[in-house]
Amino acid sequence: MDDPLVRIAGVSLDLRGQQVLEQVDLDLDAGQTLALLGPNGAGKSSLMRLVAGRLAPSSGIIRVAGADPFQAGSARRRIGWVPQEIALYPRLTVAENLGVFGQLAGVPRRDRREAVTAALEMADIADVAHRPVGILSGGYRRRVNIAASLMNRPRLVLLDEPTSGVDLAARAAIHAVLDRLKAAGTAILIATHDFTEAERLASRVAFLAQGRIVRAGHLTDLLAQLRVGAPERELSLTVPADGNAEAVLRRAGFVPAESGGLIWCSIERSGLDGAALLGALRAQGIPVAEVRVRAPRLEALYLDAIRPREVTDRPASEPRRAGAAE
Repeated sequence: MDDPLVRIAGVSLDLRGQQVLEQVDLDLDAGQTLALLGPNGAGKSSLMRLVAGRLAPSSGIIRVAGADPFQAGSARRRIGWVPQEIALYPRLTVAENLGVFGQLAGVPRRDRREAVTAALEMADIADVAHRPVGILSGGYRRRVNIAASLMNRPRLVLLDEPTSGVDLAARAAIHAVLDRLKAAGTAILIATHDFTEAERLASRVAFLAQGRIVRAGHLTDLLAQLRVGAPERELSLTVPADGNAEAVLRRAGFVPAESGGLIWCSIERSGLDGAALLGALRAQGIPVAEVRVRAPRLEALYLDAIRPREVTDRPASEPRRAGAAE
């Protein structure tokens, strides 16, 4: 069996006396997309920097195409790094930006024009090649950011929140770029808070919590395991951020499903009367805007993996106590 393109084995990372990652094991093959999910501070960005060769692990090994990316320039040249922040020159045109990044990536001058053309086509941005980056929309700038990472035709692309702050049309365009990369055999490692995006793009997921991988595998397999003899349905609420609401929802067995406290989620293991629950919560002053009940998806899998034991071990009937208080 061939070795994976990316191998992460027993990796730990200490920064300024604080343990950021602990005994992380992951691998990634060519043409696969792996989504990293976890709360803020879980270690996702640090793990991405390790794979990119920007940091060295305190222990364990990282290999990209068989080489250590921190030590070997040959490994780093196989990696395209797309940070969350836009790292472009606003006064230069798109094509000029790509030329600069090609030079920084070590693309020979004789090959640079061809590499620029290929990156423009892969990111579907040839129509703005001669426009200054500073006048482009946020979605276009993010696609240029991705194109800049492709100048050395990498075998692995790392993306940190690639659709942050863009509209739905731009998000779809970015997803199309990633689909083309995957079809070309490029491995993709993406860190995201967007569950819909992760389900759309990734065949495999890994959940990070407090610096450790708490669950990883193929998404379809993990969802199948979650549903067998476990939750029948997933319940999510959309609630305006409110301190009193947070306390009531936590007592009722709900946990935040996204940063900002707008979406709260619970895994329901028995029958559920959504209308009764909605009425009970509103009677307690919780201004619920929406209730959704569906088969467990990635949000439920994520919460089941990372939520504290005191929530995980709560009796199955307890999430319905809000209804009992009516």
